[in-house]
Amino acid sequence: MSVTKNIKKVLIANRGEIACRIIATARQQHIRSVAVYSEADQHAMHVNQADEAVAIGPAPASQSYLVQDKIIAAARQCGADAIHPGYGFLSENATFAKRCEQEGIIFIGPPASAIEAMGSKSRAKQIMEDAGVPLVPGYHGDEQSAEYLLSEARRIGFPVMLKAAAGGGGKGMRQVMSEAEFHSALAAAKREAKASFDDELMLVEKFLTEPRHVEIQVFCDQHGNGVYLFDRDCSVQRRHQKIIEEAPAPGISDSVRQQMGESALAAAKAINYVGAGTVEFLLDGDDFYFMEMNTRLQVEHPVTEMVSGEDLVAWQLAVAAGQPLPKNQQQLRCHGHAFEVRLYAEDPDNEFLPSTGRLTRLRFPADADGVRVDTGFNEGDTVSVHYDPMLAKLITYSDTRDKALAKMLNCLEQTRVTGVTTNLPYVHRVMENAEFAAARLTVHFIAEHSEALAPRAFNIDYLPAMAFCLFQTMQSDSAPLGDQALNGFRLNHQRQYYLALQCQHKAYLLSVTAKEGQLSVTCEENHWQVSGDWQDENLNLTVDNYQRRYTVCPDSEGGWVLFDGASALHFTLQRPDFGQHEDAHENECVAPMNGTVVKLLVEPGSKVTKGTSLLILEAMKMEHNVKAPADGEVAEFFYQAGDMVDGGAALLEFVADE
Repeated sequence: MSVTKNIKKVLIANRGEIACRIIATARQQHIRSVAVYSEADQHAMHVNQADEAVAIGPAPASQSYLVQDKIIAAARQCGADAIHPGYGFLSENATFAKRCEQEGIIFIGPPASAIEAMGSKSRAKQIMEDAGVPLVPGYHGDEQSAEYLLSEARRIGFPVMLKAAAGGGGKGMRQVMSEAEFHSALAAAKREAKASFDDELMLVEKFLTEPRHVEIQVFCDQHGNGVYLFDRDCSVQRRHQKIIEEAPAPGISDSVRQQMGESALAAAKAINYVGAGTVEFLLDGDDFYFMEMNTRLQVEHPVTEMVSGEDLVAWQLAVAAGQPLPKNQQQLRCHGHAFEVRLYAEDPDNEFLPSTGRLTRLRFPADADGVRVDTGFNEGDTVSVHYDPMLAKLITYSDTRDKALAKMLNCLEQTRVTGVTTNLPYVHRVMENAEFAAARLTVHFIAEHSEALAPRAFNIDYLPAMAFCLFQTMQSDSAPLGDQALNGFRLNHQRQYYLALQCQHKAYLLSVTAKEGQLSVTCEENHWQVSGDWQDENLNLTVDNYQRRYTVCPDSEGGWVLFDGASALHFTLQRPDFGQHEDAHENECVAPMNGTVVKLLVEPGSKVTKGTSLLILEAMKMEHNVKAPADGEVAEFFYQAGDMVDGGAALLEFVADE
């Protein structure tokens, strides 16, 4: 029988939006909160919101947020009764859970034995099989030679999925469509698993061609009680990581929904689970298969909170203190529909590579009924290479899926982010897509609709360029734009100049005459009369007889033009180019982002063909292959494995064939 304990102060062993989320509930429960922070997070939102804060070391997580001794010492220093690990970092670390127990500190999560049981995917599969939970056909054994794993893949039948046994979040995972791809995919998955989890044990599973990713929220207390708080669909993913979630999962019959909930609860009880957990399934028609169990609070927990009306962090605090579950299964009700969009600093048009930099603009929708924003960033903060690039979670709720979707589209259109590239326009296109609106969802949604989700062709739409041209002219002095500082030009003074802009992959050379409050603009034999006004970042543009409203946010290189809801284009001011420039960089291999060189894949002096992978760069826990831009020779590498590189740095000398 558990003993009820009084939690007066909780240390949050995490950062960002989840730390802020926990602080909010702790304050409502009259529990003092303690933040921990690395050198990079000294002025972060979670530090400012907490009642107390303790520094724990350098920016890399391996030297701060992942160092158990520092977290325990911080808890001791401030007299915390409990530690909430959030998600990520130490949240599913059984050793850390044991340390907390040994130190007499309440770990707000499941017992270490449950974490260990589900932490190994191979052991978890065996436990689930014994508990009668359906499994995807696969191999989950200890024999790990490449040839044996290949033989198991042949037995299962291609395509197969390779998964790190200790993994999560898409790390150490590779889809293998044919035998020819197997060995290279296995090597990459093992390398990524070793780097992420210090464990390269792999599983091989049958790859289902059209599955949905549906998960069940479970909750158990220390008195043997357990419930499931309905389901979520998380099928829309990139790199095996979720970007859009919704609750409840659409298009599932009541009988299948109940079977999944009961199977999830059976899975939790099979390992004597306590606290919040999520059992993830692959749903193929009406058949579902256990995928994994996350022994922590999920990133997407807000959609469950919206449809259930429950505060899951409050439930966690109550259960950790030894109290029984606040409600039983019969008392729980699912009402309405909710969506969550994960707003990431990443470039969807460049393989979703992370983007770093200073958030020069960060504006979210105003508080409203059925609208929630969870974030750990303020305007002016820096997105670091050291941590996950998620900026915020936008959550909407209404009584129907269609209304919740419309509300989300409106929220996306009101969100403003500049200074880094984000997935905001991309998720807007996803949610506007007719197939998404019809809830025809699979885990391959993004791949299958890649063409429809691509940004609109921009080369025939000059209006955003006209908006930026007008804005720059209104900000400039009488000197040609691009030559010196821009301020205070009055449109009633006539002048002529050229304005050179670069946007995406298109260059604009605009010939501009400013006279009597209006611009005459010529570009590629097109002519426009342009006028308007700008105030508080809003620009009202008139081009000939057409009017349109834009948001313009200047920065040190030029500025952002935002329009059509969540669409955003960055214009860079350049000196006018009259055809004398020669591209001397077409054969350079440069780092697409700040990161670490993981491995050199060829020897200096090697002859390679276009597209050959030359080295592997890692940033934000994801690998990127730098490839040969043409047929030619690698003359020299400028960096070695383990070296840090800056985004834009030349990585090697490449000599293209004549």
